[in-house]
Amino acid sequence: MPKSAPFERHTDRYEAWFEENEAAYRTEIAALQQLLPEPGFGLEIGVGSARFAAPLGMRIGLDPAEEMLARARERGVDVVRGVAEDLPFRDASFDTALLVTTICFVDDIPETLSEARRVLRPDGSLVIGYIDKDSPVGRIYQEKQSENPFYRDAVFVSTDELVAALEAAGFSGFEFVQTIFHWPGDIEEPDPVEEGYGEGSFVGIKATP
Repeated sequence: MPKSAPFERHTDRYEAWFEENEAAYRTEIAALQQLLPEPGFGLEIGVGSARFAAPLGMRIGLDPAEEMLARARERGVDVVRGVAEDLPFRDASFDTALLVTTICFVDDIPETLSEARRVLRPDGSLVIGYIDKDSPVGRIYQEKQSENPFYRDAVFVSTDELVAALEAAGFSGFEFVQTIFHWPGDIEEPDPVEEGYGEGSFVGIKATP
């Protein structure tokens, strides 16, 4: 079964998470906005329903799940069906490439990062947002993986593992932000956004090709 299948079948459940955990969602948006003050012509890889692409100003969204793309289209994002490991775009097409909670679902992280680098302009930026495998929330998600249709087949990564993969793909100039210092369902007001990583469960990395 492809990893996109749960997102086709449980689109409403996916959308409900953002409604039920609005403060955590706004916290993640705020963290990514610090890394994306001017996204320019941007692509979100694994756009889902454009919950991040729309408020962050991404013009193009790519995803393998048709149901998600329909929601993204409703939010004003131009969508393309495809996978992260084989982007249907020309070299040096984008100022920004964004992946949010997507890196744990791709089949091949090195190829995903290589493709992101290929479609970025020389002065462009890659921004990745994710739940760190070694964080409190990351550990709970892994413990309960079998109970969640979205995360059942996910492969979580740590920040150190992801930085190593980014370096191997030719990225450098790293910037880090972190947030989500509590369980998402317990956050009533947005958590602070801090530099670095190692304490917050949601980490954002900005890197340049």
